Amino acid sequence: MKHVLLTLAAVGFAGQAFATPPVPSEVEFDEYGAVEASLTGEPGDPARGAEVMVTRSLGNCVACHQVDDLSEAPFHGEVGPPLNGVGGYRTEAELRGIVIDAKMIFPETMMPGFYKTTGFIRPGDGYTGKAAKEEDLEPILTAQQVEDVVAYLMTLQD
Repeated sequence: MKHVLLTLAAVGFAGQAFATPPVPSEVEFDEYGAVEASLTGEPGDPARGAEVMVTRSLGNCVACHQVDDLSEAPFHGEVGPPLNGVGGYRTEAELRGIVIDAKMIFPETMMPGFYKTTGFIRPGDGYTGKAAKEEDLEPILTAQQVEDVVAYLMTLQD
């Protein structure tokens, strides 16, 4: 009987540790647009986050932002603010909120929501440029990729 209870307790604990990330529409923003809770409950990997930031089919953050730490990636943009030192003046929760849906903090921004499935203006079908269908789109990044980008951004200190 003890073995069964211990096994059930271990299964219950493991279920909590590997909880399913919230669907984008269920992410909880605070009144300022920050997201305190990790989407995955797992720490992000800064190296994978840097990779997302320079990969055109993923975040491609350097297309709009200057990031001196990622100087090996060509063609850094100037549309968004430079991200040098951003981990020193923004909190992890603020950065998570901005990556998930920057419009929650900066309503007039051109930055896309990277973990969002609705509320787009003429996005095209899956970002192909073709007419959008009625159903929701897939998020640009997965919950873990969001956490990875946030972990990388937190390394950018002054």
